[in-house]
Formats: sequence, structure tokens, C-alpha cells
Amino acid sequence: MIITLTLLLTATGCTVGSARKELPRIAIAGIAIESSTFSPAVTHEEAFRARTGDDIFTYYPFMSPDSGIINRAEWLPTLRGHAMPGGIVTREAYESLVTKTLDMLKETLPLDGLFFDIHGAMSVQGLDDPEGDFLVRIRDLIGTDVLISTSMDPHGSVSPRLAQNTDLITCYRLSPHEDAIETKKRAVTNLLNRLENGKGKPACKAWIPVPILLPGEQTSTRIEPGKTLTGQIPALLDGDKVIDASVWLSYPWADAPRNHAVVMAYGDDKEAVARAAETLARHFWHVRKDFDFVAPTTRLDDALSQALASNKKPFIISDMGDNPTAGGAGDVTWTLHELFKHPQLQSPESKTLIYASIPGPELVQQAIAAGVGSQVNGTAGAETDSRYAPPIHLQGTVTAVDESDDNRKAVVKSGNISTIVTEKRTAYHYEKNFTDLGLNPRETDILVVKIGYLVPELYDMRGDWVMALTPGGVDQDLLRLPYKHVRRPIYPLDPEMDDPDLSARLIPLSDEIKR
Repeated sequence: MIITLTLLLTATGCTVGSARKELPRIAIAGIAIESSTFSPAVTHEEAFRARTGDDIFTYYPFMSPDSGIINRAEWLPTLRGHAMPGGIVTREAYESLVTKTLDMLKETLPLDGLFFDIHGAMSVQGLDDPEGDFLVRIRDLIGTDVLISTSMDPHGSVSPRLAQNTDLITCYRLSPHEDAIETKKRAVTNLLNRLENGKGKPACKAWIPVPILLPGEQTSTRIEPGKTLTGQIPALLDGDKVIDASVWLSYPWADAPRNHAVVMAYGDDKEAVARAAETLARHFWHVRKDFDFVAPTTRLDDALSQALASNKKPFIISDMGDNPTAGGAGDVTWTLHELFKHPQLQSPESKTLIYASIPGPELVQQAIAAGVGSQVNGTAGAETDSRYAPPIHLQGTVTAVDESDDNRKAVVKSGNISTIVTEKRTAYHYEKNFTDLGLNPRETDILVVKIGYLVPELYDMRGDWVMALTPGGVDQDLLRLPYKHVRRPIYPLDPEMDDPDLSARLIPLSDEIKR
């Protein structure tokens, strides 16, 4: 009975005699965005929809009141902002968000730990490595004794100073990122474990730059070789010897020196950590030429020919070059112009097609004023990115309007083409996005979506699927992009480059701030 009581008291954070065990003080902070420098779009502060205080916990379902995790620390949430991918972040927005975070962090001192929750592919006007800069400024405030655990997207970039100034670092292992919440939980529990067992900072971190820069659409873990590349990670871990290992693919639509793949591992056994990192890096380099698009990829005219010849519903075409969830402006009209020029789509007997979506706030306003069943005549798109085509002229019947949120929408049906027009750029990932507008994506013949690889719900819905190499700020044809600042040589821009040195580079601990 005494043993049972002691265990119970210990599990609840207490000691025998009801004296409460002191819990570690852990802050939460982060700014997340994937931003393209090849897009003319600019991202402002309001796009981050920053949450502060306890509102931050809505990001983390694993920290619910009954989770067990919430009771293992005194949590001190500050600011966490997450913007939809887009264009470069203004320096003003960045400085404002960082300053607010630092002001809030100052109120939490002293700290034992920090959960630093970022994406890793933020581009900021006048900065080459925003996340590294942000972390240096945090270290200047909270000191080098605080244990920092960082969670990232694999399409982020890990600079040497980001690697040095954090202590535990990890990223998602799946693309699409179905393990995002699991990864954040891993970052938090690794932090808690090291604070609770008193071991603190892992003894060593291995960092290996891998000169590869490929888009997510070619590195999906649904298929090989991505599936095995990250799938082998659990077998490389070994308790405290190798606590974690990760592969960052980086982000090809930002032209900066830090943009290249990276492998990291960390733990208390130098040889084991180095071996784990080198195993992943060498495997990655060995299979680099095996990476390919996760679906058949072609030019738009061929994609349309295939869709028109198919009997499978829906035949999904990914309009990849302006994918807003990869950083595109979301308003490139090139594909829509091509659809309306296609003779087979003008016939009354043609197949039905849904296009999702194009921003056109004035046309949405006109459609709402006119009402469902009325005719509208106006333009949409190309307000931000008009490099490839002018605004699209849409004339047709309003079949639906949606005023349920701050991004009002309308459907304009022109012949057999139903175009979803929105006030703001919007990603269409879920069936409900369509059914809320009276559209049935499962029964339409052709569904054209501004996206790259399909998110799980669209993937499961597809009758057939091709990805179209269309122009835009996240053009999948990397050889068409005017790179000036990425480190060369790099694959696939320099396909015949020599094999790189993939030996582990031991990164100093965060006892000294790297600037």
C-alpha cells in the first residue's frame, strides 16, 4: 500500500507528505510559413493569425487536460502564428511578430525549456535565415541554459546556426504530412524527458548538408524512394544514444543559400549519432535520381486530353504552378484561360468541370448582390500575379453563394465549367469545401484544383489523377526558375555533379550562441 501510494503521488507530480514536486517551466513560441521568393505576392502580419496565451493550445490536441502531458510542466504559451503559404514576409511583419514574442517571453522568465514550433521555410525581406535570426534573438533573451526543442516541416531549411542554437530538433516523416501532430508531440515529450531525467542537452548533434533540392511532389513518402528514406528512421534510434533523426528536403521556391536538404541526428553517443546521420544522408544521395512525381505529370493540354478521354470520376488535374499551399499567389489565371479556349469544353455535350478556385472579390460581391440563378459578367484573378495571363472574364449563372465566413464565395457556371470564385485566395482540400457550395466533386467528370500532390481526402476521392506543369510562383519545373543564390552545384540543377562529402559534422552545443 505504501509503494502504491508513493507511485501515485509521484505520477501526479507530488512527493510523500503532499509536498508538490516542482515542475519545469516551459514556454511555447513559433512563427510558421512557407514563402516563395519566386512569387510577386507579399505576406503581411495579419496572415499569421497569431494566437497568444492559452489559445495556443488549440494547435496541440495532445495537450488536452486529460492527456498526461499537460500535467508534466508549467506551460507558458506566448505567441504562435501560422500563415497559409504565400509570398515573402514583409520585414515590418516579421519584426512585429518577433518583438511581441520576445516581450511575452520576457514575462515568463526564468525558463527551463522552450517548445519552438516553426515551419522552417519563411522568407523575409532583407534576411537570409529568418528562423535562425529569430532563435538567436530568443537565446539572447532566455540564455543558453534553457533546453529548446524545435518542431519543423520537412520542407523547411536547417542552417548551421539554427542547428546549434536548438538542442532537440525534429520534423515530420510523412509527406503529405499526416504525422504533423505526432511530430509536435514527439518534440514536446523529448523535451520533457530530458528535463525530467536531468540529462539536459544531448551530448552531440550531427548535421549533414545534402546538395539536393526537390519539390514535395517528387519526394512523397507514399511511394519509393521517399517511403524507405524516412521509413528507416525508427530503426536508427537507440534510446538516449540516438534520441531522434530527421531528413529535411528544404523548399525549392525560395532562392537562398540555406535551401538544400539536411540530415540531422542527436543523442548522447557520438559514434551512434554520426552513424545514424550518415546512413540517412548516404541513402538520400544514392537514391536521388529515383525520385519522381507522385502521379503522372504532363503539360496541361495533354492532361485535358486524358481527362476528356477518361470514364473515371472525378478525373483530377493538379494545377501545380500556382498552388497556394506551396506559396503560390493563388490568382494566376493561365489555366482558366486555357480551359475556356478548349473547344471540347464548349460543347453542350461536353463533360462537366469544376475549377477550384480563383480570387475575384468584385465578382463575388456582384454574384451575392445578384443572387443565385442570376447572370453575372465580370473578371477575376491576376491582381497579384499577372505575369502569365490577364484577369479572366467570367460570364455565366450564379449557382451558389456562401457568406458564412470572412472569405465569401460564389460559383459561376459558364456552359459546363463551374468556377469557384473567392474573395481571398483559398485552398480546396476537402469534399465539404465543394458540397457547401452545392457541388458534387465525386460526380463531376473533371476536377481542376490549385494543388500539387493531393491531400488525403482528395487522394481517396480521385477516379484518376495527373499533375499539370503549369506556370506560377511555385513552378514544378525547377529548371525554369531563375536561381541566383542557392549553393551550387546542387541536384537536379547540376545533374552531373560529383559526389559530395556526406560525413557527419558535429555541431557545437547551444552553450555558446551562434550568430
